[in-house]
Amino acid sequence: MFDIIGKRRYGYLLSAILVTTGLLFILATLIPNGNVGLQFSIAYTGGTVWEVHFEEGAPDPADVRAVLEEQGLSGDVAITETGDREYVLIRTEALSLQKPELAEGSAAAAAEAAKEAVSPAPEASEAAATAEPLATDAPEATISPQASATLEASVVPAGSVAPGVSPDPSASPDPVAAAAGGDGDRVIGLPTEGKFGELAAALQEDFGPIDEVRQENSVGPVVSQELIWQTFMLVLMAAVAIMLWVAYRFRDVRMGATALIALLHDVIIVIGAFAVLGTFIGLQIDALFVTAMLTVIGYSVHDTIVVFDRIRENRQRYLGEPLEEIVNHSLVQTIGRSLTTSLTLAVTLVALMLFGGEAIRAFTFAMFIGVLAGTYSSIFVATPLFLDWHLWSDRRKANRPVETKADTSAA
Repeated sequence: MFDIIGKRRYGYLLSAILVTTGLLFILATLIPNGNVGLQFSIAYTGGTVWEVHFEEGAPDPADVRAVLEEQGLSGDVAITETGDREYVLIRTEALSLQKPELAEGSAAAAAEAAKEAVSPAPEASEAAATAEPLATDAPEATISPQASATLEASVVPAGSVAPGVSPDPSASPDPVAAAAGGDGDRVIGLPTEGKFGELAAALQEDFGPIDEVRQENSVGPVVSQELIWQTFMLVLMAAVAIMLWVAYRFRDVRMGATALIALLHDVIIVIGAFAVLGTFIGLQIDALFVTAMLTVIGYSVHDTIVVFDRIRENRQRYLGEPLEEIVNHSLVQTIGRSLTTSLTLAVTLVALMLFGGEAIRAFTFAMFIGVLAGTYSSIFVATPLFLDWHLWSDRRKANRPVETKADTSAA
């Protein structure tokens, strides 16, 4: 029989290296302006993310970043690819979609005033609709066909300028609408007002029209603080509840405690992987990361429970056998099932990472690392810790009568 439990010290060593490295990079997040450690998305830090497709092809990220700097903005730019289309992903500070305040006497203020002068006032329209006729008793007038045709020709269509009104020369067309092909062809989700509209106009002026807006999200800092606190509380409550349930289910506090240690081991490895990759390639933690972590916790504990349940059965079946042999036999019986389940899930997650798109890539990567860590910890962390805890407790019980006898004889 293959001796898995006899090589548990190698598992301890590998776990110590992975956990220590992960903790160092996680703690490096606290360094101000260091760009080291965890990188959070706008769901946690607040800001705006905007993903668009340019009709003439994706520009260089450095050129897009230069346009952001010209607009007084700082942010991150990346090129994402889905199928045969390349999108420009822009992350920057929170941008407002509200209309900016117009300075009195400026060209923009004159254009806005001319636009309001052309459109009829709502009060006048309501008064005209509710006005009573002056002569209610007058006979109904008849209009000849020639007069009717003349009257229809003189009516000004809705939304057009009256013949006697000349447009204000200071009113300039909307650059965003002009680049998108007019009001009839305007791209859905393309901003036209506020600082966001100015950025869209500047980008289209340099890189051509935008023909698709893939995502546009803006989150404030209040929501970000709530998400961070909720993430911490959800993980903490799930970990404590799982530990209590496992201890009650197996009537053994050691199993519940070691399952919790393995769970924390997996959480640190997943977060540490994001801290390392966030430092070197800018991998960010998004709102779906909470869902991924809760799923990883459930999977990790499930795999550990399978091994613990087999240990409980074999301890009753092989009474009198050394606990080390029973634990090793239980691992050999369950390792095939654990590896088959994990590999099947890992293959699915790899396919999602490659072809699932940018929106779920961080989520599937967290799941992938969590599945590998959960399978590893159930075999090389939780079970060896449970065995060593039992052996240490048995040695203490065996040494206690000897120490008492030695003290009595000395007295």
